[in-house]
Amino acid sequence: MEKAKEWAEAGERLASPAPAVAEALIGAHFRGGAALREALAFIATIDILPSDDWVAGEAGRLGADRLRHGARLSLSDLLIAATTRLNQGILVTRDKAFGHVPGLAVETY
Repeated sequence: MEKAKEWAEAGERLASPAPAVAEALIGAHFRGGAALREALAFIATIDILPSDDWVAGEAGRLGADRLRHGARLSLSDLLIAATTRLNQGILVTRDKAFGHVPGLAVETY
């Protein structure tokens, strides 16, 4: 959240694939209270990138490619990677598995 706040203050456009928002909300709802309020307030300030047939097709291609290379990503991670790649974004994540997705710009923290 801190990194996202820094970027927002610097005028960067912030967006998130819908599956990543769902993952964040699982944790926020589980914690409840202030964590949930803060997450909902933040999500209201960013663009949510939808999963559609275009994203589904790209996720399928990425998933098959990862399997050919002996690697797997969860369905939600494939949708996140596909959405980010198709929207020419940078995926900011702690998950190092995304670094092995061809053509995906990743920044780890």
